[in-house]
Amino acid sequence: MTPIRKIALAAWGGVAVMALLLLGWIYVLEPRLNPSVADTFGQGGYDLVTTDGGRFTQETLKGAPSAVFFGFTHCPEVCPTTLGDIAGWQDALSRDGTPPLRTFFVTVDPERDTSELLDDYVSWVPGVTGVTGAPDEIGEAIEAFRVYARKVPLDGGGYTMDHSAMVLLFDAEGRLFEPIGYQEGTDRAIGKIRRLLSS
Repeated sequence: MTPIRKIALAAWGGVAVMALLLLGWIYVLEPRLNPSVADTFGQGGYDLVTTDGGRFTQETLKGAPSAVFFGFTHCPEVCPTTLGDIAGWQDALSRDGTPPLRTFFVTVDPERDTSELLDDYVSWVPGVTGVTGAPDEIGEAIEAFRVYARKVPLDGGGYTMDHSAMVLLFDAEGRLFEPIGYQEGTDRAIGKIRRLLSS
């Protein structure tokens, strides 16, 4: 082998090694050093209770795909409409033998939404579990999921809650997959859920 050929082979070997190092950085090291926004949704120190007697923490999102919706039982329109949509999605999934997507309905009104009240409110929808807790823990969860919630006084006393109206989909690693908007088309919503379940 001629010296020029040896130099050329060494140069190509160097290029190959550099390419492998670059790919390792792009696909392995860099994502671990710089988490994306999707990696931080739902991450926090909140510790809430579920209507089936369990706990809801950031670890709950891991292990299986899930959906999370923030609402409250005295909600006049958005929450019952969204629960109806979720019931429709679960029905569509069941028609091809897919088990219900586990879904968590987290209250933004812990002062009124006891575990018993939430259970009555969500139990008619397959796969949905209510979540409540102390107001400060709910506040921490609201911040962790980057949703909006605000108490709005009503004329004559009492209050309602203004809040975000999207359903957040999470993969089995607990990472945000994508949201489903309020009253988004059924086919689009089910398409997102199917992509989540196959990911």
